[in-house]
Amino acid sequence: MKKIVLFLSLLATVSSTTILSATPLVTIEVPADALNSSTSGRMYLFTSTAGNRQPYTGPNWFSPEPFYALDVTVDAGGSVEFDGKTLGFPATLAELSKGKYFIQALFDFDIYHSDHAKGTGNLYSQVQEVDWTGNNRLTFKLTEVIKEFPFEQTEYRKQIRLYSSRLSAFYGREIIQKATVVLPRSYYENSETRFPVIYTVSGFGGTHETMGRSLAQGGPEAGKGEVEFIRVFLDGQCKWGHHVYADSAKNGPRGAALIRELIPEIDRRYRSVSASTARFVTGHSSGGWSSLWLQVNYPDVFGGVWSTAPDPVDFRDYQEVNLYADSPLSLYVNREGQRRPLARRDGQVMIWYEDFGRMDDGLGRGGQLKSFEAVFSPLDQKGKPLLMWTRDKGTIIPATVKYWVEYDINKLIVRRWDAGLKEKLAGKINVFMGTVDTFYLEGACEYLKKTMASLDSDAVIEMHPGRDHFNLTTPDLMQRIRMEMSAVYLKHHSVE
Repeated sequence: MKKIVLFLSLLATVSSTTILSATPLVTIEVPADALNSSTSGRMYLFTSTAGNRQPYTGPNWFSPEPFYALDVTVDAGGSVEFDGKTLGFPATLAELSKGKYFIQALFDFDIYHSDHAKGTGNLYSQVQEVDWTGNNRLTFKLTEVIKEFPFEQTEYRKQIRLYSSRLSAFYGREIIQKATVVLPRSYYENSETRFPVIYTVSGFGGTHETMGRSLAQGGPEAGKGEVEFIRVFLDGQCKWGHHVYADSAKNGPRGAALIRELIPEIDRRYRSVSASTARFVTGHSSGGWSSLWLQVNYPDVFGGVWSTAPDPVDFRDYQEVNLYADSPLSLYVNREGQRRPLARRDGQVMIWYEDFGRMDDGLGRGGQLKSFEAVFSPLDQKGKPLLMWTRDKGTIIPATVKYWVEYDINKLIVRRWDAGLKEKLAGKINVFMGTVDTFYLEGACEYLKKTMASLDSDAVIEMHPGRDHFNLTTPDLMQRIRMEMSAVYLKHHSVE
């Protein structure tokens, strides 16, 4: 009897050991003809419970599904293995719940785009439908290639591509600046007529290829009190997210490249009025921050900014967190230990800061939060942006924040106000924000409004009651902005 009990005990131990040691192994193979040389990038494994989309197009900000990733260098004909310890969102691959999934692999090595799913040349696999048990052995082959998004060019809608000597020198490889130009409908009627220009910067994730498509037959005709404009659409795309046209340690001289290279080239190629009084800048969200940054930093280049729902313009309210607090705060929880929200819809929290931060880190680069770090932070010894908060508890790191001060637009205005900025920004600042912004951006705008009032500025900082991030830009507001731009232009220029 003792022998039988001992045998059963040993069998249970073996069985338990087998279960504990069970681990998934996913092999991702790169075809021999897929790469020209050894290539560095980030390898992803995306999952989805829905079979109606390609999993690699995720994650969705508001309902992200599990994914996993590794930074790798791989050769053509090589392979990469993911095991149970491979990190991702929300945890390791071994912790993926059992069930039915649609799974797909992708290798991201594109240098231009923030979104792995849109990076020209990136490799991805076919989708596999998998019953996930936790010890699966899977193989994916990267047989598919993401093609360049086609630009729909017409007589009035043009793509401009310009070699950037500044950015190429910074990156040590050829960098091309791109933009969409939309010409007025009357552009070809008189070869002598020149037009003012509106520069529009996209929000996060926007691309110039998709901007202005509704204007394929030219910009809208001028209404009463309006003039026709050449329209230039900029997207701020870069590997780390949205470079917001700010010169930075990670993204390079983006502002300088726009001001010193792209704008002069547009003035050369098209019949623009090459004067600050005929050059305006606007944008929404990250584009709103970009446009305000450009106006404040290059006040002699632009004749006015109309910024809508900009990203944080004062870091005393970085989406409801004071980055300058004497006792460093946590981005994850408030002083009472309650979770901090990052996004809301109709009064309901849609995203929590910690969850979004972990998803953002899982992407590795190109996410919204890491995009901020890439712009505002200096680099560490490995060439990566310094972290602004600890990833375990979300605690703000003052040693990093001290560098972010240079990008605090409200502080920047105060520092330079009496050194000539007051006169140079007169009549040029217009900012619009909803009082219930989806991403809690209204608090920073309130600080900006108070600062402008204290400086006796004529800046227009409007808080629109009940409006959020997505319903702020009504047709009436957009028409008003065009009217105000026209009025500024007509103040300084005559129209034939």
